[in-house]
Amino acid sequence: MRILMIAPEPFFEPRGTPFSEFHRIRALTALGHQVDLVTYPFGEDVSMPGLRVIRALRPPFVTKVKIGPSAAKFPLDALLAVTAFRVGLSGKYDAVHSHEEAGVIGVVLSWLLRVPHLYDMHSSLPQQLTNFAFTGSTVARGIVRWFEKLMINRSRVVIVICPALEDTVRATAPDANVVLIENAPGSAEDQATLDQAAAIRTKHGIARETPLVLYTGTFEHYQGLDLLYAAMQRVIKARPDAQLVLVGGEPAQVEAARKEIAALGLSDSVVLTGQRPAEEIPAYLDAATLLVSPRSTGTNTPLKIYQYLRSGRPIVATNLRTHTQVLAEDTAFLAEPTADGFAATILAALNDPARAASIGAHARQLAETKYSDAAYIAKTSQAVDLLFGDAPATVTRGVA
Repeated sequence: MRILMIAPEPFFEPRGTPFSEFHRIRALTALGHQVDLVTYPFGEDVSMPGLRVIRALRPPFVTKVKIGPSAAKFPLDALLAVTAFRVGLSGKYDAVHSHEEAGVIGVVLSWLLRVPHLYDMHSSLPQQLTNFAFTGSTVARGIVRWFEKLMINRSRVVIVICPALEDTVRATAPDANVVLIENAPGSAEDQATLDQAAAIRTKHGIARETPLVLYTGTFEHYQGLDLLYAAMQRVIKARPDAQLVLVGGEPAQVEAARKEIAALGLSDSVVLTGQRPAEEIPAYLDAATLLVSPRSTGTNTPLKIYQYLRSGRPIVATNLRTHTQVLAEDTAFLAEPTADGFAATILAALNDPARAASIGAHARQLAETKYSDAAYIAKTSQAVDLLFGDAPATVTRGVA
């Protein structure tokens, strides 16, 4: 089938939703489908058999777009819509597949083309307004909630990335065709050699026997890094040999983190690497003693959790639904979302290497079974079968 996909993100950039879009396209093309992707004018070029990338025009004075809601998205999405309609109305497509807020564009375009629409729901848009502190306006939240319901109700299939989002969809459309596809595709790129892992420690002056606590990901406030810094202040008092390595963050965010870390007296115990190429991350994971995810708000499962699982390293994560819809006591050390609680759990993982090794092994086993690449492609195939199936779609059509 020929699929018109609309993605309101810079494609490709090494961050959550673009990663998810990349793997969704990879699975669709592996299943034999052609994907024409309409996306923002930013991002690295991607070459993949079966994929054609069409970039929207760049608005004046807009040179990049940050993660989450922003004023820059308004002109970017307007030009994205223009490009999507131009491409869609001039070609012959079997379906429209849209991501995030581009679902509004996709719903209208699929109606015009008389083809089914698939909404790829990576987050709840009203919740994003809160997570990113974009606006406190109840009117704005109400409008966004209305659009989210429209996208759910007017889609033949809705893909969600975690159980919490499935609950959101079911609350709006109990009979919707929902397919849960976790952001968990594994690949050979997720493997690193012992030498590569050792080279990471050498690069940052960390001895082989030093306990290395690793965080990877964005530096957005909802990730809970302030909780991690406060916890590490307590950890260092008990284990002065421990080191924290933080991989990720925009330059301005890294500089702000450096100042916060210095104010806590942790400068000698923390390494800030900034953003690193995606292909380096497996080596960082393998160099670590344990991996941390201190996220304290939201319900989406962090994409990094699946890569953490595949590494086989013990994970310390906050005991919140954002993590527990994937992790359990046998696959992670679950901590209370307080500085004392997170610190105590990190120390428990560092001080009990036998238990840590067992939890890491169970984590890898979970990744290799439930979250394997074969499982990912099979779930994508299920979504496509529902989208193009002969049976009528069981979705609610009105907007609640």
